Amino acid sequence: MELFFREQYLSKIRGFYHDTDIIKVITGVRRCGKSSLMEMIKDELIASDIREECIIYIDLDSRKYRKIKTDDEFEKIVDELSITKETKYLFVDEIQNIKNFEEIINAFRNDGDYSIFITGSNSYLLSGELATKLTGRYVEFELFTLNFNEYLSMKEFYQKPIDNNLNIELDKFLREGGFPRTVRFDTVEEKQVYVKSVIEEIFEKDIKKRVKIRNVEVFEAVRGFVINNYGATMSIQSLQQSLEKVGLSVQRATLKRYIDALVGAKILYKCDRFDMKSKRALSGEKKYYLADTSFYFAFNTDNRINYGPALENMVYLYSRGMNYSVSVGRIGKLECDFILRDTQQNYSYIQVAYTINESKQTEDREYRPLEMIRDNFAKYVVTTDYLLQKRNGINHINILEFIKEGKKF
Repeated sequence: MELFFREQYLSKIRGFYHDTDIIKVITGVRRCGKSSLMEMIKDELIASDIREECIIYIDLDSRKYRKIKTDDEFEKIVDELSITKETKYLFVDEIQNIKNFEEIINAFRNDGDYSIFITGSNSYLLSGELATKLTGRYVEFELFTLNFNEYLSMKEFYQKPIDNNLNIELDKFLREGGFPRTVRFDTVEEKQVYVKSVIEEIFEKDIKKRVKIRNVEVFEAVRGFVINNYGATMSIQSLQQSLEKVGLSVQRATLKRYIDALVGAKILYKCDRFDMKSKRALSGEKKYYLADTSFYFAFNTDNRINYGPALENMVYLYSRGMNYSVSVGRIGKLECDFILRDTQQNYSYIQVAYTINESKQTEDREYRPLEMIRDNFAKYVVTTDYLLQKRNGINHINILEFIKEGKKF
């Protein structure tokens, strides 16, 4: 099948295609498109006159290579496939399937004639020896599910109907999510069955193998609670108290382990809170956002959209995909939905709401935290409104048009 090229990510990686000293590590939740991205890179290399015998592609989840589990077995198959003395382009999908992969990948890098691309579906990939042994020798590219612009572009690419009303498409996007495969399904039922299967696959392959889950029922209750309350401020203590109210008694250490497992498997993203007065991160309470909003709807029969957390989730993922560091800001007793920091240490401040045009009270609530910030960095009130206003130099933007045009904050 013809691939939908994700230019936003390819443009970040192209400068490293021929670099044999830097390992290119592509991470992201399962099924977000990492394998397809490597296929795209492979196609671009071939199109640039790299000979096919110089390209080695090993998918460790595939039937052909799934029995390769040790570094020795991996080394043997790579050596067998290395049939030229020219620079070779080594692509390895789901590298964490290989025991002690760090040493053998580093050995191939040291050979100097391999440009190496690897993918992994969980944060453990960069939490151990790879990070310590290869400091300065790898670059991570984190891939997210489709953003709203990619979602519309992919629908057009596969000739799926697109409504002229972007708000209708927004509702579909929030419910169906941005897993690339779901775009090609025709019914909501098919899409939700697929998303449920992704979550089960993550549990079996990325959580169960890493974390000792003594009581699966309790783990699923924790997972369900956090997914159902995504975008809400919570701490381990408040989570424990909420579970006790429904008759589940779980130790805090166990809760922390389960939450860390969900974050490690990239089902959840942790967003820390930052006190803007003291310029310090706040311990305890955090917000958690979903790798994809479809996770919420796959586990709930109620299809109504709570636009507050849903739009926050969309803005959070879009910002992360545009290479911003993201935190939640506290200004006295008020909260700024997001503080963004780019690679040049420039900041942007964001408030998110579905609309501010229906009442002066809502407008004031969204502007007030931004008006309390005294620096000169850009400030945004992000809504789905088309009637945009100006107030004290703060930008009021329509997020659908903003993302559709691929803009940066």
